[in-house]
Amino acid sequence: MKVFERVIYLTLVNRYQDILQRIHQSCQRANRSPDDLTLIAVTKYVTIEKTREVVQLGINDVGENRDKGFIEKKSALADDKLSWHFIGQMQTKKVKKVINDIDFFHALDRIALAEEINKRAVNVIKCFVQVNVSGEESKAGLAPSEVGSFIETLANYHNINVVGLMTMAPHTVEEPVLRAVFSQLRELRDFIQAQQYPNAPCRYLSMGMSNDFEIAIEEGATHIRVGSSLVGMEG
Repeated sequence: MKVFERVIYLTLVNRYQDILQRIHQSCQRANRSPDDLTLIAVTKYVTIEKTREVVQLGINDVGENRDKGFIEKKSALADDKLSWHFIGQMQTKKVKKVINDIDFFHALDRIALAEEINKRAVNVIKCFVQVNVSGEESKAGLAPSEVGSFIETLANYHNINVVGLMTMAPHTVEEPVLRAVFSQLRELRDFIQAQQYPNAPCRYLSMGMSNDFEIAIEEGATHIRVGSSLVGMEG
């Protein structure tokens, strides 16, 4: 490995160690085990080579939000140990390109998309229903009041299993605002889980990104999606 390449890699290693330490500290504050948390490395802004370096750190969960980038990276990094998460909005016309190659889909938010997934999927797809807890017009997702009836409708789609809920918090440094969004999603998850829908065990919470994952962990996140804090924005 060239000197410059090693410097870049060590920077990645240091970033990863810092994130692990922050995860551990957040779990301590919340009296949780880090083993209950899944760190998804979001690699949408970086190259295949940088993604390979991320995987070499021991990270087994990779997140992409574009079909082209997902297809290229999964093909280049063929490894049965990896779990691939599609974390962005998916157009119905592109479902057939990726749906049978992903392990988790984090942005199910409309019936038309559910119909296409159900039609194209060979096996049951593990999905997170996306919820727009903050109510921001710029964000996709269902209103919290719509989630229950949406999941009930999904019972008709046998290739969809709702494993959890997902949200994106406002981009703010105001901790009370972030906590309110994350806690509301947790309460909604608890309500859905209590209904014991056969198609929706709804165990998980996909919430928290580079700027707010520590608060998300303290509020119950099971899956955090970390991009820039880990891989930067290069590539």
